[in-house]
Amino acid sequence: MGILDLQGDLLLLTNDHTDPIRAGDITVFKIDGRDIPIVHRVIKVHEKSNEETKFLTKGDNNQVDDRGLYAPGQYWLTRKDVIGRAKGFVPYVGMVTILMNDHPKLKYAVLIALGAFVILHRE
Repeated sequence: MGILDLQGDLLLLTNDHTDPIRAGDITVFKIDGRDIPIVHRVIKVHEKSNEETKFLTKGDNNQVDDRGLYAPGQYWLTRKDVIGRAKGFVPYVGMVTILMNDHPKLKYAVLIALGAFVILHRE
């Protein structure tokens, strides 16, 4: 996959634990102490002898890896940090949510318009 800018796209995720995460996979992960999940590409996979696998991620448009984003003292992600892997996306569907959150008045205008439509078009 090439460089992706997924802002506003709806991601289709899988979380199959039997399929190992590989370098190049786009993952969605959550960091302790942060509310918003992060979508970045795995750049390194480190497999330890005790079956524990660790990952290092990096945003496609970033110059350095994500170690600065991880929790203090955390240098690698583990499988428990990963919410899922992107298997596809639907472009621009998420822009509606972004617009509604950025412009609350638009959200209320759309709700009022939908309510008026339902009331006026009843049989």
